[in-house]
Amino acid sequence: MRRRRLAPLLAVSVTATLAPVLATSTADAAPADASAAVSPAAAKGGGLDRYVQQKPRWKRCSADSPAEFECDTIKVPLDYRAPDGKRIDMAISRIKSTAPGKRHGVLFSNPGGPGGPGLYMPMMMQERLPKPAQQKYDLIGFDPRGVGKSSPVSCGLTSDDENWLRPYKEKTFDKDVSWARDVAKKCKKKVGDKLPYITTRNTARDMDLLRAVLGEKKISYLGYSYGTYLGAVYTQLFPGRSDRFVLDSAVDPAQAWRGMMQWWAKGAEPAFDRWAGWAAERSKKYDLGDTPKKVERTFWDLVAQAEEKPIEVDGKPVTGDDIRSGIRAPLFTPKEATEGIVELKKAAAGKPAATKKLAPFARTGGAGATGAAGAGAGSEAAKVPSDNTMASFWSVVCGDNSAAWSRDPESYRRDAVEDKGRYPLYGDFASSIKPCAFWGDSAEPATKVNNNVGSLVVQNEWDPQTPLPSGQAVHADLKGSKMVTVLGGEGHGVFPNGDACTDGTVTDYLTNGKLPAKDVTCKATAESNEKARQNQRKDRKPDTFPGAPLPDRF
Repeated sequence: MRRRRLAPLLAVSVTATLAPVLATSTADAAPADASAAVSPAAAKGGGLDRYVQQKPRWKRCSADSPAEFECDTIKVPLDYRAPDGKRIDMAISRIKSTAPGKRHGVLFSNPGGPGGPGLYMPMMMQERLPKPAQQKYDLIGFDPRGVGKSSPVSCGLTSDDENWLRPYKEKTFDKDVSWARDVAKKCKKKVGDKLPYITTRNTARDMDLLRAVLGEKKISYLGYSYGTYLGAVYTQLFPGRSDRFVLDSAVDPAQAWRGMMQWWAKGAEPAFDRWAGWAAERSKKYDLGDTPKKVERTFWDLVAQAEEKPIEVDGKPVTGDDIRSGIRAPLFTPKEATEGIVELKKAAAGKPAATKKLAPFARTGGAGATGAAGAGAGSEAAKVPSDNTMASFWSVVCGDNSAAWSRDPESYRRDAVEDKGRYPLYGDFASSIKPCAFWGDSAEPATKVNNNVGSLVVQNEWDPQTPLPSGQAVHADLKGSKMVTVLGGEGHGVFPNGDACTDGTVTDYLTNGKLPAKDVTCKATAESNEKARQNQRKDRKPDTFPGAPLPDRF
């Protein structure tokens, strides 16, 4: 009987079914289907009813945005178990379908993160979706709770606090423990009683509340990176509300979140081997060695040299640890990694080098240092706390699943030492101590994804943030899914890549609602990989659109 009480958020009988969905004891159970839309007239009484009755007052998002791009803010409960308590903002946006007669419903989207703002996603979807797919949907964007304009959180972090991917060194480990403890303490003090509720599960509930406010029976969805986890959690909580779901570059729910960080180290090793072979085959051009072993030796010699005496790059010292950390993502695009090492070799010899190609090796003060710039367009970004990206990142990464994080600092020392031996490029970065070691317990258990909702998982073979096995794991958890694997596909984020096989499969599904009869394997070309890289580079520009995701994020 208890499981039957956990009906989906916003079922037809609003008063009877809204509050019980948020109990925590059966968090992993897929709720029963109850997919009829809620009309405001049906919502009576207290609890969540008043939220459903909200009517967005859509208006142009900004003076310099397209007229059809509209925004508003609605209220959602801080804690869905206490809907009459504190409320927070949910910033929402839309671009309406230009062909109402062809309209299928709404397409929600998320660019990645955690900590990635999504308010401007409809503009990106308008640019990237073919016209037939655009006409099917009102394109819906939102900043996840705690992010951007959705009651943004701040921990008061400094740039040094945001430098979170720290290599293990015996002499600095105690300092790193203190750093992790201080970040957790700052977040607890400044975010206060909101902190336990900035989670993926609650963002999924916000999505479903928005669905009801919009008067929709179901939502379709396109999520990148972290957005795939958010989408998968939504399908688990609200299977009857899930329509056409595309999960691009997918997070393995069972690895959220420490395990996903450790995947970065595991995935870097085969990418390193592939890169060494690629560079060796082109030794006449790049002169890094004519065998993979010689290429590897060139790399590790540079690491050793920089560890003994940092290499100067654009006036900044680059250490061996900087080289190990900086090479990880470029390795998945061998040409990029090779050109970077060639220039680093020049710099190490005191010769002029192309600074632009050395950018991955230059320390920038932490992956979240540019986070606020991506929170919106123009002056709107100034309203978001400068540390919002990292503050919301830790809120989710630590709050989603506290059970994944040991409370014993010494366990992180052991793991870092062991994983540096296993995965010498990045093992210690991924496994060393993080603020989650000192976080409070999660408000509810992590979501176990295991359902039959139809969806499409899209994955590059060579993805530095969500490696191929991660996408395969999601595909196995979502038993109604089909998977598109892009063999030879490089980089994080696939759709659209200009390849007829990949883009055609995704577009057909979004347009017609039919999944392929079986899993699809596409083959990347130089052109499709370059198109995907162009999208990724554009997404990271703060003056265009904050796409999925920032470097060294999901």
